[in-house]
Amino acid sequence: PVMAELNRRNAVVHVHPTAANCCRNLSYGVAPGSMEYGTDTTRAIVNVCFSGDAAMFPNIRFIWSHAGGSLPFLASRIDRGSRNAVDRLPNGFLNAAGQFYYDTAGAANRGALVSLLELVQTDHVLFGTDFPPGGTIQAMAEALRTLNLFNESDLRAIERDNVVRLIPRLQNSLA
Repeated sequence: PVMAELNRRNAVVHVHPTAANCCRNLSYGVAPGSMEYGTDTTRAIVNVCFSGDAAMFPNIRFIWSHAGGSLPFLASRIDRGSRNAVDRLPNGFLNAAGQFYYDTAGAANRGALVSLLELVQTDHVLFGTDFPPGGTIQAMAEALRTLNLFNESDLRAIERDNVVRLIPRLQNSLA
């Protein structure tokens, strides 16, 4: 019922991960947010797609944090599994994942964004930070620029235009 109502409302849903219960106490030398958040994001995206929710509720516009976590890197591998899920993913996993939006929080690095750009065009990339721990807005904007992955038009789209298209009421506040 929640998904049906979000779909009816053409909702924009931003999803931020946490460390799954299974993995909170793993001890591999870094805090859970360093590794588990990206994995949790991937689990959530795969669940939305393979459950059939992405196909059944196409009016929900999902924004996934951290450039989709480990999903862009694993997308082709996951897509192979969608051959057995045609009833829930009629156009395949890559198509479903390519309809979503992804923010740049914690992902202003070449590896994350090059992988993401294999999955989506820049019109599905949104500016994001995990401020305060992720750094300031200015620092994130500068980090995106120094990667030299985006031209000025792409940067304007990522920093402003893409989110205004999703949430038009932000037009004046982001002028």
